[in-house]
Amino acid sequence: MKGFYFITDEILTKRGNVKDVEIATSLGCQVIQYRNKKNNSKKMYQEALELKEIIKSINKETKFLINDRVDIALAVDADGVHIGQEDLPISIVRKLLPKNKIIGISIHSIEEVKEAIFYNVDYVGVGPVYKTLTKKDAGEPLGLQLLKDIKNYINLNKLKIPIVAIGGIKLNNVKEVILNGADMVSAISDTVQSDDMSKTIKEYQEKFF
Repeated sequence: MKGFYFITDEILTKRGNVKDVEIATSLGCQVIQYRNKKNNSKKMYQEALELKEIIKSINKETKFLINDRVDIALAVDADGVHIGQEDLPISIVRKLLPKNKIIGISIHSIEEVKEAIFYNVDYVGVGPVYKTLTKKDAGEPLGLQLLKDIKNYINLNKLKIPIVAIGGIKLNNVKEVILNGADMVSAISDTVQSDDMSKTIKEYQEKFF
């Protein structure tokens, strides 16, 4: 996993989730996460199914993940889920999902990394790195040092767990985030609110190469 990690936002988007996902997939984003805190379960299911079909029609290798909702992920046969510390425990999610499905989890400390490793998560999300207004309950910024410490811990233990950095990331600070350990980054407001999302995502992708 490397590059720009795209997350939908039905409130902030200028074009709608469908168009955003079409653009992100066509530009080679390896992971698309469907996050929807607004719609009911039926609408989420319908939209998730539509997004999955769009993604797989453009690039079958792109991974489609559902935020929080294990039931929706199972219903649409998504590639996996991304969960937070206040969602279902990793141990339960691991039992509910087939072994070939991806599980990513948000972490905020080395201790949470250790638990994630114990349950064989496929990647960890670290954030917010900087102050963010996109997610109201994101908490205080973790900063670059913790990101670096988590990367060092993973490397010292010879693990192959990618780090996805999120929270307050912009084009003017993304390079330092990458240099301090991020394998992937997400910048929700900076992309879905961009007048030219294609150009913005390309600029993020270029920072990795």
